Amino acid sequence: MKGIILAGGSGTRLYPLTSVISKQLLPVYDKPMIYYPLSTLMLAKIREVLIISTPNDIDNFKKLLKDGSDLGMKIEYRVQEKPEGIAQAFIIGEDFIKDDDVCLILGDNIFYGNEFSKILLSAKENKNRATIFGQFVKDPERFGVLEFDKEEKVISIEEKPENPKSNYAIVGLYFYDNRVVSYAKNLKPSARNELEITDLNKIYLENNELDCRIFGRGFAWLDTGEVEALASATNFVKTLEEIQGIKIAVIEEIAFRNGWISLEKIQEASLKYKNSSYGKYLEKVWKGEYHSKI
Repeated sequence: MKGIILAGGSGTRLYPLTSVISKQLLPVYDKPMIYYPLSTLMLAKIREVLIISTPNDIDNFKKLLKDGSDLGMKIEYRVQEKPEGIAQAFIIGEDFIKDDDVCLILGDNIFYGNEFSKILLSAKENKNRATIFGQFVKDPERFGVLEFDKEEKVISIEEKPENPKSNYAIVGLYFYDNRVVSYAKNLKPSARNELEITDLNKIYLENNELDCRIFGRGFAWLDTGEVEALASATNFVKTLEEIQGIKIAVIEEIAFRNGWISLEKIQEASLKYKNSSYGKYLEKVWKGEYHSKI
């Protein structure tokens, strides 16, 4: 399976913060925002990743992550000339996906919860189907909304409805089989002239090939597309790391624990960042002072 991070858009809801920089390069506490979705793909043991961004921002992502070899990965880049819908990512990434299944994550979505890696790996192994995820929210009208029957099976999906049929929103993390590319290419633009991810999910739903996993109360999903949410995400990560003493979304640590990079590689990274708390944490990791699950 391959992974795609959609890190495009103009980020107008975060102006003036994003006037000259992609929102996915803004800091969320002690690391760039894109580290969080990238770490999610890494927890799913996905080593080939495509980052899609704007013409103005793509080079900055390349400077940050390069070709991925420092993480034992392969990272490629493509440009989204205009923000014409989430589903457009599969058309832009067609030559990257090739014959593989694919996981798409939005570049401003952050996830944290117990056994998250197991959840991801289970979705990854769900062949010839699509897997989406739902989370209870107080303002479902801002998202794609799920409706369930008595057996808790998804029976409808609505995009930003005025009268939501539930409080369960679809989060920005999707697992699809290879058919998603052809489905995306046959989509018609919506009223806002975008290729909607909701319309893709509806195809799988109508074919009875859509599975939905609900994140429970102990799970955190943070959509950092607005200033208040960005501040909340920073406070969440700061509080979590201070309480536990363990950092999250440290991509070199995940690569090391996945067996993708050597001891020497993580030592190099800790020296590179030696003056920061991030580098000091990496030093503790390679010295074996932390044995926590990622």
